[in-house]
Amino acid sequence: MLSLPEAIRPTTIIESSKLRDHLGLDITIASESFQHTGSFKFRAAYNLALNVPNDSLLTASSGNFGQALAYASRLLGKKCTVIMPLTSAQVKIDAVRLFGATVDLIDIAKVSRNSRVDELRSQLPDAYYASPYDDQFVIDGNATMGEEIAAHDFDVVIVPIGGGGLISGIVNGLKRKGSKTTAVGAEPLLGNDAARSLRAGKLVRNETEPMTLADGARTVSLGQLNWPIIRDNVPEIIEVSEDNIAEAIRLYFQFANLKCEPTAALSLGAILEGRTRWNNKKICVVATGGNVDASLFAKLISNSNEAHA
Repeated sequence: MLSLPEAIRPTTIIESSKLRDHLGLDITIASESFQHTGSFKFRAAYNLALNVPNDSLLTASSGNFGQALAYASRLLGKKCTVIMPLTSAQVKIDAVRLFGATVDLIDIAKVSRNSRVDELRSQLPDAYYASPYDDQFVIDGNATMGEEIAAHDFDVVIVPIGGGGLISGIVNGLKRKGSKTTAVGAEPLLGNDAARSLRAGKLVRNETEPMTLADGARTVSLGQLNWPIIRDNVPEIIEVSEDNIAEAIRLYFQFANLKCEPTAALSLGAILEGRTRWNNKKICVVATGGNVDASLFAKLISNSNEAHA
């Protein structure tokens, strides 16, 4: 049985001179596309599966945490059930099944994730419910990425936000290493509950799951554990338009040869919202994963090629 540091792959640091020249900024990519299961979620999922005593795990996920927990469960000999929206990327649904977990697909227009979680928890009383973001084991697992980023002495690290599990962990990891790097959030404008919460000084929610291109950020609100960490340590959350999410995917592909899923493009999309403000800053953008349907990715890249023909 491997410990968490033994199980994870270090984040891939990419210094693309082409991207830097295109943007005119000192920008470095911290990519989790080459992490186990293709996203940072493996850090959290493995730490949780390793530390809870239950032999059965239950979660609700758009896909990345679901497949990470499925794989972690397989490695540790545990059972796993993943509730997923019908709108989840097919590549993510297929991956969860490939790793041996049970997939429970729901129509979120008819039943919420939380309602389905409650139903299955009554049917699986011995299962540990694993929130993809609102769990201390999740935050602690994600802190390993903050510790890695701390070694590079960046002025700022820009982190995608859905439920807040990653940025909470990165903040804790940076603090643990005594780093002065500032963590800034990047969130879809269509699902900007975290930005609104920060402005209001209290936790606010989206009325429904936002149908943003960034499917990993289709959350209703930040987690209860994540909110105070973000409130007290994250000075700003940048709201990113759908156009800039798509453009960031194209830039990663064109200038860094990186396949990036929409949610992972939020950090670079935040740069595109106003790049001059980042002049004279040493910036790290976190690209959280590369699990994107081939058809969607091809469409975006095709648009890029047409635009630059």
